[in-house]
Amino acid sequence: MAKTTIEWTESTWNPVTGCTKISLGCKNCYAERMAKRLKAMGQPNYDRGFQVTVHEETLGFPLMWKKPQMVFVNSMSDIFHEDVHEGFIRRVFDVMCRASWHTFQVLTKRTKRMECLADDIQWPANVWTGVTVEAKKYLYRLDHLKKVPSRVRFISFEPLIEPVGEIDLSGIDWVIVGGESGPHARPMEKGWVVEIRDQCLNARIPFFFKQWGGPNKKKRGRLLDGRTWDELPRM
Repeated sequence: MAKTTIEWTESTWNPVTGCTKISLGCKNCYAERMAKRLKAMGQPNYDRGFQVTVHEETLGFPLMWKKPQMVFVNSMSDIFHEDVHEGFIRRVFDVMCRASWHTFQVLTKRTKRMECLADDIQWPANVWTGVTVEAKKYLYRLDHLKKVPSRVRFISFEPLIEPVGEIDLSGIDWVIVGGESGPHARPMEKGWVVEIRDQCLNARIPFFFKQWGGPNKKKRGRLLDGRTWDELPRM
């Protein structure tokens, strides 16, 4: 377990590390930057840098954390990456099922594989399932998400790099929006955020605004129209 500053969760658990770029939002991947830094520091889980690597020794960690918490699964990878064996994915879900006192948040861009494996995986009530939609061309990922029997389904519009227009929010329980951060961050316009926020308000779906982003994300903050938006799914 690692405590995290990610605003919409409390801790991270990485039974898999490493990934490969598949869409526009991956261009300035924060996890890739962090993996390179951790490798340089001698962190053993990153001795292969950002190559996809499974870490068997971490599988049982959540069962040892007695205090209930919200856990972002694979913040440094994608559990549905094609290089992660289906059997290992099932084992990760089995641990989440057994660690029923935690809430696990699974986020993926590889939505087609998630949909294909959905019938072979246990989907306990304490697992929230989300997809990343960074641009309008990836709204199709919502169709895959809605076929997954998850109690809570959410969308992460981060990094939001263009307006996404009208969203079919049926079957969606939570929406997160955030701008890209880091030295080469692409700008996010307020109008893009407000368009999504207003659709959530109209549909009565909890809305979470994570950050404006930029090279110095702390300086820009996370206020939208003079307030923070920290809404969570209704349980």
